[in-house]
Amino acid sequence: MAAAAGGDEVKLLGVWDSPFVNRVQIVLNLKGISYEYVEEDLHNKGELLLASNPVHKKVPVLIHNGKPIPESQVIVQYIDEAWRGTGPSLLPADPLERATARFWAAYVDDKVGSPWFTILFARKTEEKMEAAVRAISAMETLEGAFEGCSGGKPFFGGDGIGFVDVVLGSYLGWFVVIEKMIGVKLMDSARTPALAAWAEHFRMADAAKGVLPEDVDKVLEFLQTFLD
Repeated sequence: MAAAAGGDEVKLLGVWDSPFVNRVQIVLNLKGISYEYVEEDLHNKGELLLASNPVHKKVPVLIHNGKPIPESQVIVQYIDEAWRGTGPSLLPADPLERATARFWAAYVDDKVGSPWFTILFARKTEEKMEAAVRAISAMETLEGAFEGCSGGKPFFGGDGIGFVDVVLGSYLGWFVVIEKMIGVKLMDSARTPALAAWAEHFRMADAAKGVLPEDVDKVLEFLQTFLD
């Protein structure tokens, strides 16, 4: 992986199975930026995390030359701007296309991310199932968005991975976990064939390999530590 430009020091505070952390890792890989990864213990948060993100006290946090940047979508856009000209651009140059990408990225975390959280942490099965229905509806909406954004190409960003791809793609490992948890496929080739094909392209991308969690049992065991 290429060194950070100009001898920059880059550190990422994260948790291995977090989709919000994973999306930052994928973008750093896409840009070819070397970085130090610090695994955080969310049961006993470290002083660096608490000092770097005193408002939310959450991962991920990117620390660039000693300056912390919290919140995953903010971090992804920061990386795209701070390392402009290094690796592919995630956001389009056209203002309207850029605004459209930001809209759909926000939609993903609202309409997919919120049900994801409920499925993981709700105590009642009926609440989990209702959340799954909401997530499936969102995926069907994103199927149409993909057709409009991709222009018939493999990714929301066209020929290459873009902002929306990274945001939605970071949940792919968890979709498999959720299927084992509640027996529901959030992304199904019968309902959303274009997204199913997109997911395969995303998983095969070099930047995503080794980042998305693949060991379902390990993820479920880790999740249980937050439920006990």
